[in-house]
Amino acid sequence: MLARSLRRSSGHGSIGSLCYFFSKDGNHCSFTSQAPTTLPVTSKTSTLDSYRTGDGYADINWDELGFGLTQTDYMYMMKCSKDDKFSCGELSPYGNIELNPSSAILNYGQGVFEGLKAYRKQDGRFLIFRPQENAIRMQIGAERLCMNAPSIDQFVDAVKQTVLANKRWIPPPGKGSLYIRPLLIGSGPVLALEPAPEYTFLVYTSPVGNYFKEGRAPLHLVVEDRTYRSTPGGTGGIKTIANYAPVLKAQCEAKAKGFTDILFLDSATKENLEEAASCNVFILKDNIISTPDTQGTILPGVTRKSIIDIARTYGYQVDERPISIEELMAADEVFCTGTAVVVAPVGSITHLGKRVHYKVGELSQKLYTSLTGIQMGLLEDKMGWTVEVE
Repeated sequence: MLARSLRRSSGHGSIGSLCYFFSKDGNHCSFTSQAPTTLPVTSKTSTLDSYRTGDGYADINWDELGFGLTQTDYMYMMKCSKDDKFSCGELSPYGNIELNPSSAILNYGQGVFEGLKAYRKQDGRFLIFRPQENAIRMQIGAERLCMNAPSIDQFVDAVKQTVLANKRWIPPPGKGSLYIRPLLIGSGPVLALEPAPEYTFLVYTSPVGNYFKEGRAPLHLVVEDRTYRSTPGGTGGIKTIANYAPVLKAQCEAKAKGFTDILFLDSATKENLEEAASCNVFILKDNIISTPDTQGTILPGVTRKSIIDIARTYGYQVDERPISIEELMAADEVFCTGTAVVVAPVGSITHLGKRVHYKVGELSQKLYTSLTGIQMGLLEDKMGWTVEVE
């Protein structure tokens, strides 16, 4: 109602402390609590047009990219009430957002997020890897947390817009990727434990290199036997925001002892492998690849799914099943997969003081080369996984 009543004129103005802005055609409206001069009057179309005209790179050292946050230029935002569907979002300059102190995300952790990447090809074009899979996973997580979610098309379109607006931050070929972080949060205020009355969908980006400081060097993992990442019937199988902070204590303690990351066991039997703090795990034994079946306690990774498909095209038998800690320690080769880590070989695993070393085998390198070749446009994408941004 407010937007309809204000759309009669273009320019900007204010209602109390709330400032509003319109494009000249009156069809694009944005709100901010900041002064009007801090946010230029810009429509989604004009923002994208400004970046189509310049193909230069951002002024950063591309050879020193890690996995820290580098602020880019634009973010995407879309909102809806709990009784509506998401409809129209828009780009705005990257910056802080306002949240009510009683918002459901701040009080009850009602939120899910995703992670995917965009790559710059040798010919200058841009590719996104399997965004539809992330959209579907967000919808599954949102349903579990009683949240409204954007449609697959809305999700993919928002990702494309955000990538294109920040294209100068996409690293040169072979130097890294543009990490894309979609967020869906309960932004509306609540006091009682109930679904939020409003939801906000956000997308922002950051150029990244290797996730672990070791780069492509083998990982050294330790099995965590005191705390557990998830429980049967819980939320381990969705990418909810609330799943991640609880692993920090065990992870920090492990890193302080020189380990790269931790491995979690299942909370029911305390005998079977589940996953690492931020990635899935595979083992190779007698030329058979195995990975823990998800069954609601393990995140169904997009990279995990892709690696299973690639391995099977090479003729490998891939089993999704429970893997005991004894099998893990006796494996011929172990590697981790994830959007952030891609495919990372494991050099050692420590459990109850016993450390087992693994060779960095040909399998993980072969799978890494195949996956990244598809992601970067170096190999033919026979799977139909990549989406071009133009």
